[in-house]
Amino acid sequence: MVVTESSPPVSPRLVRSMFIPAVGVALVLTLLAAATVPMRDRLYLTVAQTVEGSFLGPLAGLVADKGLLVLVAFTGVLAAWLWRNDRRSFGTLAVGGIGVVGAYLSSELVKLVVTEPRPCRALGIETVLECPEVGDWSWPSNHSVIAASFATACVLAAPRLIWLVAPLAAVLAFSRVTVGVHYVHDVLSGMALGVLVVALVVVVLLPFASRLPILAREAPAVPPTA
Repeated sequence: MVVTESSPPVSPRLVRSMFIPAVGVALVLTLLAAATVPMRDRLYLTVAQTVEGSFLGPLAGLVADKGLLVLVAFTGVLAAWLWRNDRRSFGTLAVGGIGVVGAYLSSELVKLVVTEPRPCRALGIETVLECPEVGDWSWPSNHSVIAASFATACVLAAPRLIWLVAPLAAVLAFSRVTVGVHYVHDVLSGMALGVLVVALVVVVLLPFASRLPILAREAPAVPPTA
């Protein structure tokens, strides 16, 4: 049997309850990023030079280079599960996906304005990963933006996953410092941007998306087994 009864519309209170904590997280990350700027070189050198040449180097390189694919794949699995079992939450995740794209594009625009050189070029040290070319700017970290964006979309759709996806996103983001391609404040700022943009997009678009017939009905009921 297919249940076609419409789900109740998303309430303003529910939307605010998702947005306000996300803004708080973004604010904390922004303040932490600002606090690390005066000591950015020292923090960067401590982390990057410790990992480079150590037994952690290959693992850090793998996580920093390919780890984001794990979070993307997890989000895809979650999307498939929500589509089958919870259409309203799937709608939240889908709108969050629009926010992921918006966050990435925003970070690219910021890079073109700020044009901060990569620390591996500014300080001229050996790093785990090859230093990006000149013109591939450092602030904010795209990887951190994307990791935080996907994590935020997942948490807004399925809040209980915060204990899984938030630490995963943090590890993926900070791995970019360990391999020498970003400052700490690049990573913290990127995470703040990702969280804020996704939360804002969900707040603005979810009330409209929730009215779409395909998202406003319950998922098909699974017939009981004999």
